[in-house]
Parts: sequence; structure tokens; C-alpha cells
Amino acid sequence: MTDYALALFDLDDTLLDHRGAVVRGIRAHVDALGPPYADPDIDGVTLWHDLEDAHYHRYLTGELTFAGQRRARALAFAAAHGVTLGDDAADAWFDNYFVHYRDSWRLFDDALPCLDAVSAAGTKLGVITNGDPDFQRVKFERTGLTDRFEHVIASGAVGVSKPDAAIFRLACERFGVQPSEALYVGDRLVTDAVGAAQAGLTGVWLNRFGDDLPQGALGHGSGTDAAPATLAADNGVVTISTLDELGALITTR
Repeated sequence: MTDYALALFDLDDTLLDHRGAVVRGIRAHVDALGPPYADPDIDGVTLWHDLEDAHYHRYLTGELTFAGQRRARALAFAAAHGVTLGDDAADAWFDNYFVHYRDSWRLFDDALPCLDAVSAAGTKLGVITNGDPDFQRVKFERTGLTDRFEHVIASGAVGVSKPDAAIFRLACERFGVQPSEALYVGDRLVTDAVGAAQAGLTGVWLNRFGDDLPQGALGHGSGTDAAPATLAADNGVVTISTLDELGALITTR
């Protein structure tokens, strides 16, 4: 058995390989579009990741709607390739990309074994995700995660997003547990692990990349230039490199 009553998870890039799906999706979309989008002088994958990071954050802060951040990403990507789109054309552009992205959704290989191990230890399972609840619900349905969790808390439904302590405490209230009895695991150090730790949970940073961190691995809201290891240590964050390590963590607290 475990001392943790509750294990909460991030969804994208923790359980679901969102980054990989984005790469596969934008490459397939660009291949289908052809010139001028298939430009060897532009790293379309990096550009698309950067646009997602920038405009999705604008959605989370309330500057853009969910549909608005999608449109902004399409407009900017097209403009970088010398194409001017109207709003309706940008929406259609993103819809076509989304088909490729959706068809590329995959769970990480360690996701289901981890959930099985945590559940077998007697710990409740939940999710906190920054995003639109309807959009995230489709991911659960298509990847077979729907019945795995008692509660899924989506920022778009509750009006507050990670790393705000309020969303972590709200999740604990939904489950009827104290923050000290819960852990939260996610791929972004600040958004997920530090945010959880500052709300009184055990913050667990899933760092699959070691020192070679991709764009956005820390998340928004750090307000510091501290090295990741220092930031984690200062906030009591536990770092793991695979979800396989989580089962041992919760049973050896």
C-alpha cells in the first residue's frame, strides 16, 4: 500500500505523446499542401512548436479563445511561408492539420503500465490538464483512457490553469483528500511539478529528455533563470525519467 491517497497526472506529453503527434501531424499536413509550405529553408516543425507554445499560452491567460489560438497559429505559419490567409481560410487550414494530428495520437509505452501499478497500490487516479474540456475528452476517448480516472479537471472548465495553485487544490477537493496526500506528475517543470509543489502536493517532474530539454519543457510562469535542477531542488520536486519509476515512488514514500 501507499501513503498517497491520490495520484494526479498531466495529459499531453505525460501520458499522451502530444509532441510526437504534432511532429507527425504538421509534416503530413505540409506534405499534403506542397509548395510554398514545403520550403527546405524553413524548419516547419520547430516553427509550429514555437507558435503552439506562444499562442496556446495566450489562450491560457485569456487573451485568446481556444478557437482564436488555433487561428493565430495557422495565420502565423502561413505568413512565414509568404501566404496571407483570411480568418475562414485559416480555420480551414487548421482543421486540415488537425486531422493529421488527431490520427497521430499515441500513448507513451509506459503510460498504461504506470496507471495499472498506481491503481494496484490503492491510489486514486485523476488528471489535471490545461485545455478545453471537450477537446481533451476526445483524446481520452480515442486512446482508451476514459474509464481510467475518477475525475478529470480541465482548465477551460474551471477558469484557472496550471501553475496556479488553485487548480491543484480544486482537484484535491474533488477527491476529498488533502494536498499533502497527493502527488502530481507532469512533463513541464514549472507548469506541472513546481506548481503542484507550491500548492502543497508532491510535485513530480517527468523529464524524458535529460539535459537536452526541448522548447517549452519548463513551462510558463517560472520568473527565474535558475537551472532546472536547482529549481526542482528548491521546490522539493522529485524528478523521474520514465513513468515506470512512479510505481516505486508511491510505494516507498
